[in-house]
Amino acid sequence: MEHKMFNVGKIVNTHGIKGEVKIYRISDFEERFEPGESVYIMKDDKPIKLTIATHRLHKSFDLVQFKGYENINLVESLKGCELKIREEQLTDLNENEYYYHEIIGCKVYTTDDRKLGEIKEILSPGANDVWVIKQEKGKDILIPYIDDVVKEIDIDAEKVVIEPMEGLLD
Repeated sequence: MEHKMFNVGKIVNTHGIKGEVKIYRISDFEERFEPGESVYIMKDDKPIKLTIATHRLHKSFDLVQFKGYENINLVESLKGCELKIREEQLTDLNENEYYYHEIIGCKVYTTDDRKLGEIKEILSPGANDVWVIKQEKGKDILIPYIDDVVKEIDIDAEKVVIEPMEGLLD
């Protein structure tokens, strides 16, 4: 049975000799990597289930050890693998909250109906997310996800309407 899968992080390296891996997180949910939770990696186009044994934060990364992977030799081959969850593992969101996969791919228009491009990536540098908009021509535009700029989000129509602040599109 085919399951829809969503990225929640990427294993960027090993950490120490006891099987911990360093994860670059692309999920806002703190509980995503708690002990007992499951994530998946893809090997030969098949999902492999990994259960989290331990989790801790170290600098700007999550350090995780998986059950049954207690030494560096067992996790070395996992470097570079994306961590995924199944659709049924998605957490319910509050009103006006969205998953990255719902936003990426949306077309972006200004309030005067000028098409700017398509959201290709979401960055999380600090206080608020930044949406990267790929234009048909020219360089990417960076839009802060704040109420003053983002005026309307219609997931079903895959459309976002913004009101650019002065200098934002220069």
